[in-house]
Amino acid sequence: MSRTPDARARDVETRKIQESITNVEKYFGEMCKHFAAYARKTAALRDKGDYLVRLIGQYADTETPNLKMGMKQFTDNLAKVQDYRNAEVERLEAKVIEPLKSYGAVVRRQREDLKSTQNARDRESKQMAQLERARQKNPSDRQIISQAESELQRATMDATRITRHLEETIDDFEKQKIRDIKKIFGEFVHIEMAFHAKALELYTLAYQNIQNVDEEADLEVFRTSLHPPEYQSRLDIVRANSQMSLNRTESFMGTSGSTQQHRANLRQMKREAEEEEEDSDDESEESSSEDEG
Repeated sequence: MSRTPDARARDVETRKIQESITNVEKYFGEMCKHFAAYARKTAALRDKGDYLVRLIGQYADTETPNLKMGMKQFTDNLAKVQDYRNAEVERLEAKVIEPLKSYGAVVRRQREDLKSTQNARDRESKQMAQLERARQKNPSDRQIISQAESELQRATMDATRITRHLEETIDDFEKQKIRDIKKIFGEFVHIEMAFHAKALELYTLAYQNIQNVDEEADLEVFRTSLHPPEYQSRLDIVRANSQMSLNRTESFMGTSGSTQQHRANLRQMKREAEEEEEDSDDESEESSSEDEG
């Protein structure tokens, strides 16, 4: 039995509905999966940011005052970025992933409606075939033909009703799909823009925090730490003691020189006295010799 134009038109309609449902099922499922992966990656980046905040904070505690303050302010703003990133993840899950995930149930209901419509059309086709066979086998049996016509009429009415319901639901499905795509994608862009706008503000502050560190002041602190006050005091004491020793040495050297000169003068006077005494003895001996003569 050849297909009627009406049946062929309904077949085309069914294929288009089936194609639309299949595309939504396939691509909404893929988008849901990859948006979820996107959110997980963002959450992982948030966790890495939190670790960096702790690490930089620990290092800041070991540094000079100005650098420590700058790094602490830097980590405060970096921590706030991670807070906003966490909010980004939560909003992605609520505003993007969940609505896409809910389309699984929407597609299942639409498939059930399509299946019901297809079953009703199959029953109609079956009743139409039975009527044709009854007409061919028993063309004069009006009771059988009338019963077959009645069955066909009920099947046709049922198929028409279900088909009309399917057309209404698929129309609502398409309308809602378009609205949801606009809303979901709009939410995604809004979430990302809100995060990046706030992140830009906080990163700007973080940049200023770290660039405003007074290098010279911290270098002076570092240099002072190499020679603490107690070390300087000890150094001054050593220098003072060294100077006192030097003064005593110079004084001793000066006194020692005078003593040596005095001793040399005494020895010279002693030699002169001895020489005079020897001369006097010689004169005495000569006088004695002359008297004896």
